[in-house]
Amino acid sequence: MKKKLTIGSILFFICTLAIAQIAVPPALYIKADDINSALQESATERENMAVGTISNSDDYRINLIRRTAAAGAIVHEVGMELHFITEGAGTLVTGGIVVRPADGGRANIERGLARRVTVGDAVLIPEGTPHQYTIVEGAISYLEVRF
Repeated sequence: MKKKLTIGSILFFICTLAIAQIAVPPALYIKADDINSALQESATERENMAVGTISNSDDYRINLIRRTAAAGAIVHEVGMELHFITEGAGTLVTGGIVVRPADGGRANIERGLARRVTVGDAVLIPEGTPHQYTIVEGAISYLEVRF
């Protein structure tokens, strides 16, 4: 019995050691220069908004967004979104309902909660929640992470 226990313990140790030795892929590193280059290139494609893509996959999206003007209301039906403010300040409205004007102009939020956001603030926006930057004080940049 003692011999079986010893052999079992040795086999368990070897299996544990083998599992511990499996290599995993390294973390994803993106250089600031690469993000800034993508941000600058994107600024020529859209008016008042630039997107520096950090990483996008089927499970998540990570971008650095820079806005220089207010924008229309949007809703992401699938996926939660995090905004971490890295530069500037503005007013972010969340919740409420999206109202689209008959003339096809910019959609806005009614009965939402407006909050001034600034550097270091984080906002977690649940899926299906309307959100809109209604005021941009010069420029605002934020790390956008969608799950």
